Amino acid sequence: MVKFELGHLLLFVLILRIIGSASGGIEGVIKVNYKFSGTERTLSALKAHDEKRHLRLLAGVDLPIGGTGRPDSVGLYYAKIGIGTPSNDYYVQVDTGSDIMWVNCIGCDQCPRRGYHGLELAFYNRKDSLSGKLVSCGNQFCKDVNRGSVSGCYGNNSCYFSENYGDGSYSMGYFVEDVVQYDQVSGDLQTNSTNGTVIFGCGGTQSIDLRSSDDALDGVLGFGKSNSSMLSQLASSGKVKKMFAHCLDGVNGGGIFAIGNVVKPKVTMTALVPSQQHYNVNMTAVEVGYQLLNLSAEVFTNGVNKGVIIDSGTTLAYLPEVIYGPLVKKILSWQPDLRLRTVHDEYTCFEYSGSVDDGFPQVNFHFENSLSLRVRPHEYLFPFEDLFCIGWQNSGGLSRDKWNLTVFGDLVLSNKLVLYDLEKQAIGWTEYNCSSSIGLKDEITGSVHLVGAHSLSDASSLTAQMSLTFLLLVALLHYSLFNGQS
Repeated sequence: MVKFELGHLLLFVLILRIIGSASGGIEGVIKVNYKFSGTERTLSALKAHDEKRHLRLLAGVDLPIGGTGRPDSVGLYYAKIGIGTPSNDYYVQVDTGSDIMWVNCIGCDQCPRRGYHGLELAFYNRKDSLSGKLVSCGNQFCKDVNRGSVSGCYGNNSCYFSENYGDGSYSMGYFVEDVVQYDQVSGDLQTNSTNGTVIFGCGGTQSIDLRSSDDALDGVLGFGKSNSSMLSQLASSGKVKKMFAHCLDGVNGGGIFAIGNVVKPKVTMTALVPSQQHYNVNMTAVEVGYQLLNLSAEVFTNGVNKGVIIDSGTTLAYLPEVIYGPLVKKILSWQPDLRLRTVHDEYTCFEYSGSVDDGFPQVNFHFENSLSLRVRPHEYLFPFEDLFCIGWQNSGGLSRDKWNLTVFGDLVLSNKLVLYDLEKQAIGWTEYNCSSSIGLKDEITGSVHLVGAHSLSDASSLTAQMSLTFLLLVALLHYSLFNGQS
């Protein structure tokens, strides 16, 4: 998700009305669940998810991408966090493509009362929290997030926020500051509760797109790169290291989502592309069945969006037309007698009775610093009814930019530990069993604690069937000890 500049007077007036009604280390864990678990996922439903996802990623870019997800894949994750004093629980979408954290607030008459699977949604009320505060227009955070002064916003007036997305959806309201509760790791597979103060959006109105009961959650937890993200805020106060990792279990579901210094397993890293809004990395070659595709160097360097966007919220993998065509042609050349058919006017499918891993080539993507990403046939070919369909999607043909967009989602990221190091502006991955444990370093003692995937408590309002979960693990730094202060 990416924020647009607010430029319409009508929206500004609506925001003012919302504001007017509102005025009067150690390691840690946030439990995260997979939104689509326990439901029958169709190509159309996952296509709609990916389409909205990419439009949010590509705000301001004329590239409406179509696509769908594998019926057995992970597409969207949400976290259970506590906010306020006393703390109340909220279910928020974990989004690496946006920066602002926001939850729906009391008084929002356009917000749904129930979400998917009948989940009863919560509404934040600052007046019910002993630690809740309004954020004024004079606050430095307000100035930074709005890139300077905002017309009509000054002094002690409430600072408003507007998250507008490329698909036309939006959430608007005002900023508040409060304590966010999450679990800290106290030992191997052991946690205790901890908290940190975070500025986040208090949503007062939503577009129709965000009101759908099938998709509704309490809000969004942005894990983007900017200083306004929860990660950046906690890091600036010395609470966390500006690093996080995820490991999505494509076999059993769930996995691990971690913030902190992951030291086991070891991960090879490559530099993030500078001056990009998302987590982009430079690809250098594509290998199919141990043969490099004959692609020119400019294929990997041209285009508005530099490099490959790494995004666990996307289901499939989207490639520029200049890569997609040769890649699919090479894959299908291994079985020249296949009878291809098109599903839903855009998905290339076929009947095949043998083992896809024996009959089709593996694909390797190569990146700078000798980092590679291997994708086996059973990962890029997904079953649909009595067919197998190709998971690679063509991002060309729908854009004026012939170089198009490259996005790697769960199709290639599952069963891999992906590590984001924002302190060194690098990212990396390694193949891994995501149902096992990883090692997270305690920055105070230097010891390494084991953490692994867990399910949400059966006492939650979610059913056990819905609880294909993973942990969002946060490595906290004790500010005073880490800096040698009393």
